[in-house]
Amino acid sequence: MAAGFFVSCAAQDLVLPPPVKTGGKPLMEALNDRQTTREFSDKELDSQTLSDLLWAAYGFNRDDKRVVPSANNKQEFTVYVVMKSGIYVYDAKENTLIQKKSGDFRTSTGKQDFVAVAPVNLVFVADMNLMQSKETANADCGYISQNVYLYCASAGLGTVVRGWFDADEVRKALELGENQEPILTQTVGYKK
Repeated sequence: MAAGFFVSCAAQDLVLPPPVKTGGKPLMEALNDRQTTREFSDKELDSQTLSDLLWAAYGFNRDDKRVVPSANNKQEFTVYVVMKSGIYVYDAKENTLIQKKSGDFRTSTGKQDFVAVAPVNLVFVADMNLMQSKETANADCGYISQNVYLYCASAGLGTVVRGWFDADEVRKALELGENQEPILTQTVGYKK
């Protein structure tokens, strides 16, 4: 990672710059450009792009409300960010990535070859104690994933949402509790 890429808050945690909430493509253009990518460059995302991506995925746009809806406002998801440098949890209130583990665990997030090449793999994990059903969690996860697609279309990035992963391997790598369920994974990076 290049020097100055992130400002450290703790030795392993990564403080992101404030997300830029203006600009980008108009919505109709982003919808038109939305597509799935399965070939990625290994070029890392800069800290501003990562901050903007995560805010679009699951940030707060009001004091206690997210950029995506959730059933009964349960906000049951945790977004894990798996990069070459480690596994992180996105803390939207602090706009910080809290490191859970160091090391490259990208291959744990899916069975496709590109997960090891792309710089970012997101894992959307639901706290099933907060949900009435897995179906509701699935719907809420879809909102997050679609926001990632639209941000990527607007920012010139590639992305693919993936359900093809070994849930037990993901649970082990992320050290999830028994009530935490990985619903989807999503790869993000520059198109090859």
